[in-house]
Amino acid sequence: MPTRNAASAKPIAFFVHHQGRGHAKRCEAILQHLKRPAVILCADPGLFTDLPGSAEVVPLPNMIGAPSRTPALHDAPASPTLYCAPLGVTEVREHMGQIAQTLRERDPALFFIDVSAEIALLSRILSVPAVKVRMHGDRNDPSHVAAYEACVGMVAPFDETIEQADYPAWARAKTFYSGGLCTTTAPVPDKTAARAKLGLDPDREVILTLTGGGGAGTPYAPLTMGCRALPGADWHVIGQTVREGHETDFRNLTEHGWVEDPLTWIAAADVVIASAGDNTVHEVARVGRPFLCVPEWRYFGEQVRKAEALHRAGAAHTLTVWPGGDEGWRAAIQAARALDLDAQRALFAEDAGAKIAGYLDETADRLWAGEAQAALAAE
Repeated sequence: MPTRNAASAKPIAFFVHHQGRGHAKRCEAILQHLKRPAVILCADPGLFTDLPGSAEVVPLPNMIGAPSRTPALHDAPASPTLYCAPLGVTEVREHMGQIAQTLRERDPALFFIDVSAEIALLSRILSVPAVKVRMHGDRNDPSHVAAYEACVGMVAPFDETIEQADYPAWARAKTFYSGGLCTTTAPVPDKTAARAKLGLDPDREVILTLTGGGGAGTPYAPLTMGCRALPGADWHVIGQTVREGHETDFRNLTEHGWVEDPLTWIAAADVVIASAGDNTVHEVARVGRPFLCVPEWRYFGEQVRKAEALHRAGAAHTLTVWPGGDEGWRAAIQAARALDLDAQRALFAEDAGAKIAGYLDETADRLWAGEAQAALAAE
C-alpha cells in the first residue's frame, strides 16, 4: 500500500444519485472504511442516516424533470455524447454549477460518481480525477463510452462472474470488482428463528416477494395468480405493490408494505421473488435462498442485463415477464427451487465496502504522490 503523503488531507468527493435508496446506502457502506474525509453531493440529503463524522453533505438542486424555458430550446437536437444535457434548464445549470463550485473549493483527490455519465465528463473537464460506478445495461453508446474513457478507474460493486460479455476489454482492465456489496450488516438469523420472530408458521412453505425503493413496486395481479397456482404456500409481500383494480385477493397472500427488517423476511423464506436491483440481489445472495428474479424496467436495460447475468451464473432463475397462469407459476418456482445456492452465495463479499474504500484511498494516494515536492520545485 502506498505511503500516506502530503496530499492525504485532500477529501474524496462523492456524487450520489437520489433515485431510490441504493446509491446512498452504498455510499454509507464505503464511508465506514474510508481513511480520507468525504464531501457528498446529493439532491436528497435526507437519504443518509449513517454517515461518519468526517463526511460533509452538500445539497444539490433537484434537476429531474425540470423544463426548458422555451419550445425552441426544448426541441434542440440532443448530443449522442450527452444524454442528460437539455438546453435552457435553470435547474441543470444550478445543479452542475454547484458541483463545479464544490470541486473548485474542496480540491478533492478523487470524485466518486454514483452514477452519471455527464458528471464524469464534467469532472474530467474540471481536471478532477473521477472514478465511476459500473452498472449493467446496454451502455456501449457514445455517452457511456466517453465517460469510461474520462475516468481514471471504474468500480463494479459486484462479482466479476456476472459482468457482461460486451463490456469493452479496455474498460474492464480499469475496473475494480469488489464482489457483491450488501449494505445490511446484521447477523443472518436461521430460518426457524426468523419465522419465530415474524410469527410465521414453521411448517408452511413461505414465498416472499420484495421490492426496493427505486421503482413503482411489484405488480399485484401476477402474485394473485401465483397464490392460486400454489395454494399450499404462504405468500408474503414486502415493499410497495401496484394494483390495476381487477385483482382477486387470496387468503394465502399478505401484504406488509415497507418493513424495517427485510433481512429477517428473507431468512424466513423458502423462495424469494424480487427484481435485479444491486442491493436486493446481494441481500438474497448473502442469505442464500432460491431466487426468482423478475427485472424491473430501468434505463439502458440495466436490470434485464443483470438478470441475464444472474441466470447464466446459476444464481437466479430469471423471467422477463411475470407468469400469467398456473403452469407458468409452478414451473418458475420449481426452477428457482432447483438452483445451486453455492453459486448464488459466491456473489456476496462481506468486505466489499472496505475493498472499495481501500481502492479509492490507494488510487488517491497513487495519483497525488509527490504533489508537495512538485509544488516546491515549481516555486
